[in-house]
Amino acid sequence: MPPAAADARPSKPPLAAGLSWFGRVLLLIAVPLAILLLASGLAILIVRVGGDLRLGIDPFTNAARPRLPLSEVTGRGVMMDALRQVLMAGLVIGLAAWAGGGAWRQRLGLARPLEPRLPMRRLWLLLPLWPMIHIAWVTTTAAALHMNFGSGVRLSPFLNPTMLGLWFAFVVVLAPVAEELLLRGETFARASAFLGPAGTIVATALLFCLAHVSLDPGAKSALARPLTLLPLALTLGWLRWRTGRLWPCILLHGWSNFCLLAYQLGPSLLR
Repeated sequence: MPPAAADARPSKPPLAAGLSWFGRVLLLIAVPLAILLLASGLAILIVRVGGDLRLGIDPFTNAARPRLPLSEVTGRGVMMDALRQVLMAGLVIGLAAWAGGGAWRQRLGLARPLEPRLPMRRLWLLLPLWPMIHIAWVTTTAAALHMNFGSGVRLSPFLNPTMLGLWFAFVVVLAPVAEELLLRGETFARASAFLGPAGTIVATALLFCLAHVSLDPGAKSALARPLTLLPLALTLGWLRWRTGRLWPCILLHGWSNFCLLAYQLGPSLLR
């Protein structure tokens, strides 16, 4: 009788396995970066062309462009941010449908997981406690970096009520939905294919933090915002693994943004 080992598939050589793993890591970084860049470029193009046509400006001419009012510039910035999130969500869903076929909802955590998971009843205990945890971490980190995230924050006076409402929706709804679809949805599924639960949680948390690195040359510290987001990023990854669903991540992300917004803007609004 032939030995059982004769029927086993030959394993990959160590070098090939290592290169395959490294390629997956590169793809794990490249896919969300490409989606973010594509969504940002499309949003800038659509808003600029649409805004210029609305004002009667030829967006494709090389002639000197007229100086735009500050209200127009501010409004376009908000519209670009909001549209970027919508496009990003659409790109992620399209990619998941292409990669996962009919199981794309399970892939993104939008449907009940095939494997039974523990219920997330403690989420309702986490929600009221989270603002205190997050704000304490943000203020402590800010103090350590000699920065101030809590006071002196005011809304732009050039935002009209419509743009103000769109900006609020961007912070509390659109950004949480799009970012969770990208990171705790598609990226989490890709990472889970070759990393364990802890590795997947850490990898998606690091990508989430890196996506928020400040590119403003006038910023005091490019790593300040990613550092303040690290506990949130790890908690969101844990929720995704714990429940197998994406909605708890979206809910906590939006709630966290709302509470931090209220903490930063509340004093100036009450004056």
